[in-house]
Amino acid sequence: MTRITRRAAIAGATLLPLAAPRAQVPWPDRPVRLVVPFTPGGSTDILARAMGQRLAEIFGQPFVIENRPGAGGTLGSEQVFRSAPDGHTLMMGHIGTLAANPALYRNLTFDIAGFVPVALVANIANFLVVTNRLEASDVRSLVALAKRDPGRLTYGSGGNGSAAHIAMVAFMEETGTEMTHVPYRGTGPMMTDLISGTINLTMTGGPPALPPVRAGQLRALGIASLERLPSAHDIPTIAEQGLAGFDVQQWYGIVAPPGTPAPLVARLNEACNRLLGEAPFRARLETEGATAQPMTPAQFGDYITRERERWGRLIRRNNVGLG
Repeated sequence: MTRITRRAAIAGATLLPLAAPRAQVPWPDRPVRLVVPFTPGGSTDILARAMGQRLAEIFGQPFVIENRPGAGGTLGSEQVFRSAPDGHTLMMGHIGTLAANPALYRNLTFDIAGFVPVALVANIANFLVVTNRLEASDVRSLVALAKRDPGRLTYGSGGNGSAAHIAMVAFMEETGTEMTHVPYRGTGPMMTDLISGTINLTMTGGPPALPPVRAGQLRALGIASLERLPSAHDIPTIAEQGLAGFDVQQWYGIVAPPGTPAPLVARLNEACNRLLGEAPFRARLETEGATAQPMTPAQFGDYITRERERWGRLIRRNNVGLG
């Protein structure tokens, strides 16, 4: 059985006091662009805005969220990759843009491995959610329905190669099912169509999934983690419904262009880890199914490398390459 674990190898790094400004790194001296390579409304965007607000308070400069969607996040990623390495352009990346895309897009014109890791922000549990029009009431009945008529059920994602897309590939591999992928230009429009019943299901993070579930607009059949979440304890895990060990979580982190100075990266990392250690911010993450995951830049870099290898194996086994 394939087991895809989204937990950080190191649950948390030591939180260091925020260093005093270094004379040799006069940063930031103007607004900082925090690029989200997706449309507004998804988990990446929601986390970036929460982080940007507090980082602006810490550093005394605006952290402007800039959505640059397209091609599974590769368009915005390349823009950041080619930006000046002065710390004024950063990216909120995730499991797709930093780990899956090298295997999905074989003709990329930039090397994703060249990004400078700054800080892992959070792991977010995926929720398997279905439209209220679908007759499935749990994971077993969904699998039975999918096997009864292969390809009939449709699942949405925020785009080809998105975290939801790859999570569903993992689910179909585990269950031996076949469903039809419907990619959207972002998680927001995908969720709108799921609520209306235009598509049947998705597997996406808590920030976009939980509000409509709590409002009764969608049904959550399971959580793709090994343990139930305190903020959604009534939703069973997929693992406890017959898929032992199924643990497919998303993760999100900040990266910088190649060549960004190490002292600047250290200051950013210290600020992010201090923020992730604040009880109110951690509580805010937990209400959305997210768990803070502070790491050093080196630990985050090692984690990205391991995740890139793991996603690559899944993608190659299922022939999901996009170009």
